[in-house]
Amino acid sequence: MNPFTRFLPDWLRSYRSADFPRDLVAGAVVAVILAPQGMAYALLAGLPPIVGLYAATVPLVAYALAGSSRHLAVGPVAIVSLLVHVACSKVALPGTPAYLAAALQLALLTGLLQFLLGVVRAGFMVHFLSRAAIGGFTSAAALLIALSQMKNLLGISGGSGESAFQVASGLISHLGETHPLAVSMGLGAIILLLVLQRLAPRIPGPLIVVVFGTLLTALLNLDQGGVRTVGDLPHGLPPFAIPVFSFEQLFSLLPASLIIAMAGYLESFAVAGLIADKEKYRIDPNRELLGLGVANMATSFFSGYPVTGGFSRTAVNHRAGARTGLAGLVTALIISAILLWFTQLFHYLPTTILAAIVIVAVSGLVEVAEARYLFRVKVSDGFTFLLTFLVTLGFGVEWGIFAGVIFSLLVFIWRSAHPHIAQLGWLAEEGVFRNIRRYPGAVIPPGMLLLRIDASLYFANMAFVEDWLRGALSGRPDVTLVVFDLSGVNDIDAVALATMERVIDGYAEQGITIAFAGMKGPVRDLAGRAGWPEKYGKLIDFLSLQQALSELRKFTTHP
Repeated sequence: MNPFTRFLPDWLRSYRSADFPRDLVAGAVVAVILAPQGMAYALLAGLPPIVGLYAATVPLVAYALAGSSRHLAVGPVAIVSLLVHVACSKVALPGTPAYLAAALQLALLTGLLQFLLGVVRAGFMVHFLSRAAIGGFTSAAALLIALSQMKNLLGISGGSGESAFQVASGLISHLGETHPLAVSMGLGAIILLLVLQRLAPRIPGPLIVVVFGTLLTALLNLDQGGVRTVGDLPHGLPPFAIPVFSFEQLFSLLPASLIIAMAGYLESFAVAGLIADKEKYRIDPNRELLGLGVANMATSFFSGYPVTGGFSRTAVNHRAGARTGLAGLVTALIISAILLWFTQLFHYLPTTILAAIVIVAVSGLVEVAEARYLFRVKVSDGFTFLLTFLVTLGFGVEWGIFAGVIFSLLVFIWRSAHPHIAQLGWLAEEGVFRNIRRYPGAVIPPGMLLLRIDASLYFANMAFVEDWLRGALSGRPDVTLVVFDLSGVNDIDAVALATMERVIDGYAEQGITIAFAGMKGPVRDLAGRAGWPEKYGKLIDFLSLQQALSELRKFTTHP
């Protein structure tokens, strides 16, 4: 095999000519959706619409050659665009060259972070952000995006800010500027998009409303009546330029680039994994990070802004019959053709139409059903969702992500510091030991306390185990034998072993013997290195509770 081919993606090394017609059609379908969406999302990011088209060319080629998914449709997306706007607004005014330079540097930083995470195989790290936190953030961000687009929908100038309250107050203060014709066109576009989404999902709704809105504005000269349009767009392929690297901006943009890198990867990997499961192929999490990193670095050198894989476009790509990454190359080629010869067609495109496209696109991201499910199944997960949602709405997307991560980690720490402990009793008919709270008929052997710990033991949860044992024994003055079933313990650290030794020795002075059953091999090895076999002998070596009870009844005061 040619040594250079090993750097090519799997789909390209084994490409079949029979897949070409389907890839061609799918690439064309995605292109007609991505062109208007790209411009709409660029406006959301505070960038000129042409930048959205630039971000829909070179990054798609880069990902197709470096990523592992055959169906992921990479390009501008709503949530990343909102994050770009929030981050870049802190260092420059939207619409200025400095703002565009900040967006390019942000794309470069995002790409470098994703690429480095892929190189060190750290894809697992992003999964520390819980599903509940992601749902809360996504739902609130969708509402923020919709609110931020109301100024374009209404044809007014106010309505910017990081939080829902800032955006809403800005909108209210400028309501007097509302342009009735712009509102009518925007609402009409929303209705048409929703109807097509419901009744004819295969029809590219964004393209339809763009064509109708543009023709209507051009034929009736609505731009002269106050309807804001995209205006003249430069034509030609994305210009190559090395991003201006400002160390002064670096520290301001770095937190945002980390958030975009993680949020973008999560969105991409979730939809790519879903499609890969359906199509019976495997995607590599670390290869995905590399692919997205290369795509974002590429877009920073070709006048784009941060990109990632989109849910809706990937689903469209799959439904349209895409078989390989060639579909992405076709999409990039068609967008390039638009840039070369057809940008003048968007001169009369109303910004209210682009706002409608964004609002409809994010409407499905508000996960009310997910919130109900989380509260029904696990209340702590429901509160994680709610807290992340409220912080994102109240303080902005960056604080929302931060709150989601912190609260998820706190919930994880709390759960690990409070392991489930069950007091066991004997079910004679079934011949098993079970939790007496769930099986009230289970018989508790007299003079014994049988406990099962269902978590690994480490320094942070041993205080809880001690308190639990102390509380259980306080109501059982007859107990002279405690047996721990460790079949649910997969690991134990040195501090936990030392704490357990103190517990064993302390209760031995009170005439209570502590023994262990069902100790797994890795735990047994650690106990062996701590000298437990020499200190406690057979008391730590029982294979099961039944064996322990049959051999330890001599330690109880009951027959």
